[in-house]
This record gives sequence, structure tokens and C-alpha cells, in this order.
Amino acid sequence: MTGSKPTPHKNERAGERVGQAVEQMGQVVEQASQVVGDIGSYIRSQREGAQVSLRELARTAGVSNPYLSQIERGLRKPSAEILQQIAKGLRISAEALYVKAGILEEKPASAVTDAVLADLTLTERQKQVLLDIYQSFRRENGQTVPHTATESETQVPVTEE
Repeated sequence: MTGSKPTPHKNERAGERVGQAVEQMGQVVEQASQVVGDIGSYIRSQREGAQVSLRELARTAGVSNPYLSQIERGLRKPSAEILQQIAKGLRISAEALYVKAGILEEKPASAVTDAVLADLTLTERQKQVLLDIYQSFRRENGQTVPHTATESETQVPVTEE
């Protein structure tokens, strides 16, 4: 009957993989709860992920270094206008910052959005860029589909010589 039981070596490996997956999920949940509760730490993580200095972001966002530092440390709650300027400086969606700050409610996600957000190998910045591109394609297609010309309207008549 020894042939039907898995060896402890295989069980240990499987257990380690499950343990690692559970640990990663725990870290993701912990990070998400911290980010939702603290817009400043979210801005800092986005800035660091984009490899932008505090000084550089303050300059591109049009705010002072001390003010941005206070936002990142959770000492100040920025207005929607300041969040928009910061989003522009980080090249991320202002909507994402509004949701994190509690100004907007998060929209229901699609299967694509869910898949991107669930990918543990992507940084938050990479996820946001992918989602921004995806949403821009959807908006573009939604606006242009009813107005596109049919194939026969776009073809140039060919004349024989």
C-alpha cells in the first residue's frame, strides 16, 4: 500500500506552494485596505512605482514640496482639483485617485478589469495603465461605431483607362 500514498516530499512542496499563495493574497488584501484608507500612501506608492521624486511630482503637479509631502504622510487631505493635478503628474487616471480618496464610487468591473486587478505580477501603476488604455479603446469604439461609414461608402471608385 505504500505505492498509493504520495511521498511526504511532494506533499511538502504542495503545502509550500499553497502557503506562498495564501501569503501573497494576504499581502495584496492588506495593501489594498491600506491604500483605500489612505490616499497619501497610495499616491506615494504610485510615485515610487513610477520612479518619480517628490520634488519632480510637486513641480509637475503645481504644488509645493511640503504640501505634497504632507499629503503623502496623511497629514492633509487634498481637494479634487489637487488630486487631478497629481494624477496628471503621475500620468494616471484622476478617476482612480478620486475613488481611492472616496470622492467617487468605484464602478462595477468587467471581466477584463477583474483579471488585470487580480494579476499579482503587475504593479499598481502597470494595472492602471492597462485599464486606462482598455477604457480609452472602449470609449473610442463606443463613440465611433454608430458613426462609421460602410465599406461601400469609403471605397474610391476605380476607373478603367
